[in-house]
Amino acid sequence: MTHVDTPTIEERRAKLVAQAAALQPLLRDQAPRGDEARALPTEIVDELGRAGIFRLLTPARFGGHQTDLRTLTEVSETLAQGDGAAAWVGMIISVTNWLACLFPDRAQEEVFGVDPDARVTGVAAPTGMAEQVEGGYRVTGKWSYNSAAPYATWATLGALLMDATGAVVDQALLLIPASELVIEDTWRTSGMRGTASNTLIAQDVFVPTHRVLSVPAAAEGEYPRTADDGALYASAFAPMLLLCLAGPLLGLGKAALDTVVAQATSKPLSFTTHARQADSVGVQTQVAEAAMQLETARLHIYAAVDEVDAAASTRSLDYTTRTRIRAQAGYAAQQVLSSISILLNVHGASAFADTNPLQRIWRDANIAARHAGLVPAVGLEVYGKSLLGVEERVSLMV
Repeated sequence: MTHVDTPTIEERRAKLVAQAAALQPLLRDQAPRGDEARALPTEIVDELGRAGIFRLLTPARFGGHQTDLRTLTEVSETLAQGDGAAAWVGMIISVTNWLACLFPDRAQEEVFGVDPDARVTGVAAPTGMAEQVEGGYRVTGKWSYNSAAPYATWATLGALLMDATGAVVDQALLLIPASELVIEDTWRTSGMRGTASNTLIAQDVFVPTHRVLSVPAAAEGEYPRTADDGALYASAFAPMLLLCLAGPLLGLGKAALDTVVAQATSKPLSFTTHARQADSVGVQTQVAEAAMQLETARLHIYAAVDEVDAAASTRSLDYTTRTRIRAQAGYAAQQVLSSISILLNVHGASAFADTNPLQRIWRDANIAARHAGLVPAVGLEVYGKSLLGVEERVSLMV
């Protein structure tokens, strides 16, 4: 019998990153279409699926790659060097597929057992109300900013759970087929336009008990799943859902740096004697500063990502560590924004021409970095409270 070596996680990661890199020319070419249409072109979504992006964190028993947060971050960083919106859609579906795998096994079978290519999206904010009924809950609500809404087959949506008396007893995520929801076209923004992050609406939708996940319990690592799929599905809840947001930002920063550096070798520096921007000491120092800020962001994010992956097998991330990781995510996002701002200053006003990708990179990064999970003030507050022994908890997403 011939022995076949099972690829290591590093080998699988390298292959998936290479597949993402191969998509960059197509993503760059089609990015203006997605930006104008406020939704990714269908062929881009199909190509992301063929490249295995949506299966990155899906269990192997459902045909998924079952990788880790490091792989998701590297892949989304690579995709964003072609198009930030496409990277965001790929990241959101990948990580929300992971989230769906924290639900009871019966729910997982309903999602992935029926369709290995299922695409789950979601909104964690509890903007729905779920009334307890026999066998589950009846939910009504509206959820804004649901990235990749048109491409989803399922959604995980935040709601407050009420008992039979109408009292709120828990905050939860509800897993609902997309066919039972209505999409309202509300995503009219200056950046990340291609993500089609529209509003989902549920009106008196029944959700059985096995498709309900308690958020306070999940925040402490208590998941109702029972299948033995490895350490990935014991990863810390909030750190997974926060750090994943950084990959596209890192890629957008790299795209800005590469664009400015490439053009600086031929673009003149107006009102100076320099025939090339690259010959200016001022440009040289600014480009170096921007590159260092990007590297600072990468060091923070990948250190935290590796920490989350390593802790998945031991469940060793204590509360203080989790608060620091949240602070790192927001801090790194701000470093990327600062770097891109410097780079656009270097490039000049032509960066904002409609035909220049830098203006879209700038818009996309500024929207992405303002995701609620990356608000730097909240990250610093929860970390500072933890360092100072202040027990008040201001967010479940830690």
